[in-house]
Amino acid sequence: MIKNTLAKTELKTSDFDYDLPESLIAQHPTEKRDEARLMVLDKETGEITHRIFRDVKDFLRPGDVLVINDSKVIPARIYGKKIREDLSEGADCEFLLLRQRALDLWETIVRPGKRLKEGARVRFGNGLLEAVIREVTEDGNRIVQFEYDKTSGKNLYSILDEIGRMPLPPYITEELKNNSDYQTVYAREEGSAAAPTAGLHFTEELLNEIRALGVEIAPVMLHVGLGTFRPVKADSITDHVMHSEFFTVTEESAEKINRARKNGGRIIAVGTTSCRTLESASTDDGIVHAMCDDTGIFIYPGYQFKAVDALITNFHLPQSTLIMLVSAFSNREIVMNAYETAVKEKYRFFSFGDAMFIH
Repeated sequence: MIKNTLAKTELKTSDFDYDLPESLIAQHPTEKRDEARLMVLDKETGEITHRIFRDVKDFLRPGDVLVINDSKVIPARIYGKKIREDLSEGADCEFLLLRQRALDLWETIVRPGKRLKEGARVRFGNGLLEAVIREVTEDGNRIVQFEYDKTSGKNLYSILDEIGRMPLPPYITEELKNNSDYQTVYAREEGSAAAPTAGLHFTEELLNEIRALGVEIAPVMLHVGLGTFRPVKADSITDHVMHSEFFTVTEESAEKINRARKNGGRIIAVGTTSCRTLESASTDDGIVHAMCDDTGIFIYPGYQFKAVDALITNFHLPQSTLIMLVSAFSNREIVMNAYETAVKEKYRFFSFGDAMFIH
């Protein structure tokens, strides 16, 4: 067994670094979603087994609940032209929608930021959509009011489907063949700026096989922001402040989860977003409550999990909050050893990469 010798108060961001050859960063998904590789990790002993993702069902038991994040990625990257005072089109602009603040009011990253001050107006899709900069936030993002012809029967999401591009992370340099490649098969509620990537491995067929085993599937929703994937810049991880994300747990899903726990079933989170949602919605007794709220929960070694018994996740960026969460679920030494093994075994990393099942 690998011991956790690093005290919580001593944790540095550099403790979660590892060397990754660029060739192991997956640029596209596997041809069949459930044919990605699966590392099965015993969180107590550090024992590692190598399987294929569809084999995850071999590690599930009747009475377990699989908790999925059914948030849907929107084509959140849009390109437009700044509108001059004479209403002609000027410089090129790029917007990346991060988070909805109100109806058609969004927090965005804009480029070039220096040219887009308060009051600036931008036109997209040959006039299909316009935006007005309402506010500049402390971190340089923009609060943007979108405007469009509401008599056309379209809403902002349908317009984005026409003119937007999927907001792929910067480490994916190849163009998507299909937008659906960056979407889970169970994606339902639009609003994420990035995919909950652990869920990308599931197919409808695999989910049906899992249900047939007597495993229930409970959807929750957390709209993923880009801050999820950013490396921690503070030297000490306790100095890092998490971004906030909106989540929902329905009465039906809370009931499924609590009933399973009462009857001895395990709660298995698909992805760090489902995990953070469950931990945000639960009380110390492990009961998950139906709610809609924002969460900025930061999970790192020393955290005591209340609701989650097992975790399905991808391989994450060095020094990210995600690898810290995974380390908290086991311990830092076990997880960093697993990552070192994954590099040696040439697993594929990040959004389109392979998966881990930690139990």
